[in-house]
Amino acid sequence: MLNPSGDASFREIPADSPVERLVITHNYYDHSDALRDVNIIFPLERLRRLEQLGEIAAVSRRHYSFMGHITGNLIDVLVNQSVPKVVDALVLDSVDAVVLTPA
Repeated sequence: MLNPSGDASFREIPADSPVERLVITHNYYDHSDALRDVNIIFPLERLRRLEQLGEIAAVSRRHYSFMGHITGNLIDVLVNQSVPKVVDALVLDSVDAVVLTPA
């Protein structure tokens, strides 16, 4: 990450993405546990399992990841640009609930 204020953009991740391809791209915390099991910060496999068990109706076709380190003027970009785009996509996909995980 080149900007010390972070990155206010987001990444769209398709539901069928192999968890082995998910990566952590910043160094602002110790992510050794997440490297052992990415589900602690991005529980895609756990959601798939809940769907298989019938605990939830379906996993959304796409998911979103934001950078965990955002400061300064990028907070305004996050709140007023990036988040509304994701909210619009969630509404378009008829998502009923979201899981938010800090990392």
